[in-house]
Amino acid sequence: MKITLFTSNKSRHNYFINLLSEICDELFVVQECGTIFPGIISDHYDSSDTMRAYFDKVNEAQLKIFNKTYVNKSAKIKLFPMLMGDLNKCDENLLSDFLQSDIYLVYGSSYIKKPLVDFLVKKKAINIHVGVSPYYRGTDCNFWALYDGNPHLVGSTIHFLSKGLDSGPILYHAMSNNKTNAFDYTMSSVKAAFHSIVERIKDKSIFKHEPLLQNKSLEVRYSKKSEFNDDIIKRFFKKKIDLQIKKFDNSLLHRPFFLNIKSR
Repeated sequence: MKITLFTSNKSRHNYFINLLSEICDELFVVQECGTIFPGIISDHYDSSDTMRAYFDKVNEAQLKIFNKTYVNKSAKIKLFPMLMGDLNKCDENLLSDFLQSDIYLVYGSSYIKKPLVDFLVKKKAINIHVGVSPYYRGTDCNFWALYDGNPHLVGSTIHFLSKGLDSGPILYHAMSNNKTNAFDYTMSSVKAAFHSIVERIKDKSIFKHEPLLQNKSLEVRYSKKSEFNDDIIKRFFKKKIDLQIKKFDNSLLHRPFFLNIKSR
């Protein structure tokens, strides 16, 4: 079995690469590289003392949940590194070796445009959206779920890639039972997505799930990059995030997978 993954270059992305390599014959990875110092070096996020303080917490959680992870040296992993945003400049000839797989996955890449997105949609590529759709769509969704006092809507959505942002039919939701603190909780929901996908590819059940069309009338928030700023982060830090504030109602989720992080 051949798998192609479109992803990025932080420890959590490397962890997913290594995990997938354990279940396939060949793994083709298009790895878009951004800064590993968000909040310090301007990239997707601005740099500021407030941003740095926030991403220090994010990085602490990432280290705790994923450890310091590098891509394994393995003959089965074919890595194509590029700068974040370069993907949409690549033609099919340049990517040809990476477009002959059995399964296509997307996690943490830049927004994929035509003609590549047309190819991936046709191939039923699976996207990991870090957020619980259709309730939270856009960017930084788990942050906003916590900000809004909705910890029960923190998780990941595994869905078919679509031309619209986070709008494809949902295969299932991946959630975490780790509620030690807000940052570990959100990061561990990403790990839940990784392990659920690997398990469901391995047992061949991932394409047996009946996809659920997203009901956009249930949307709580569609967040934009510009809304995640210093002022909002300062307000977030002043909030008392109670992860038990609302009862977790599984009826809001589609075929949820729960990861007990302590067992991984």
